[in-house]
Amino acid sequence: MTLMTALGVWNSNATRHSPLEDVQGVLTGSLVSALGLYLLASAGLLTGSTAGVAFLLHYAFGVNFGLSFFLLNLPFFYLSLKRLGLAFTLKTFAAIALTSLIADLQSRFLVISSIHPGWAALLGGLLLGYGLLALYRHRASLGGVGILGIYLQERFGIRAGLVQLAIDLCVLAAAFFVTTPPIVLYSVLGAVALNLFLTINHRADRYIAL
Repeated sequence: MTLMTALGVWNSNATRHSPLEDVQGVLTGSLVSALGLYLLASAGLLTGSTAGVAFLLHYAFGVNFGLSFFLLNLPFFYLSLKRLGLAFTLKTFAAIALTSLIADLQSRFLVISSIHPGWAALLGGLLLGYGLLALYRHRASLGGVGILGIYLQERFGIRAGLVQLAIDLCVLAAAFFVTTPPIVLYSVLGAVALNLFLTINHRADRYIAL
């Protein structure tokens, strides 16, 4: 098997992703997601889901973001294993670990001295959306609400993006206790950009490779 064949470059038929395709999907999805989180953090913004809770702990108590993001996702692995299978759980675990690690190392390679919070919210939200979309299409996620959203979409047909948006807004409402109202509003912009992107683009009827 050649590298091009393993990556699915010459395959025009609907098929399952190869292991090598899954590796590149999880790696690039994690990398892009970590960049989105870094843009949000550079402007002091938050997002939703377990990443939003990790941001809250970081801003309120100085807790390491990468570590808290990883630990907060651990309880959701039970749901993942029971409802979505071992392969999904292992790929999601790898994605969370990679994203947590890259998020902590990001500042060693990229320094943003100034960025408007509105621009950071839009770009950060869209980058997170792209990263999550890559992970979803390779049967993985960044844990937490992502696991719940995928389960509800596959079990009941409720769009994963809408599930995540509703919970994200609840997390962002709690941000009023740790930051200023303008920062929260810009964070809401980022969450809306992220979840609308996922709602429009993450549709099982349009993407048939697994």
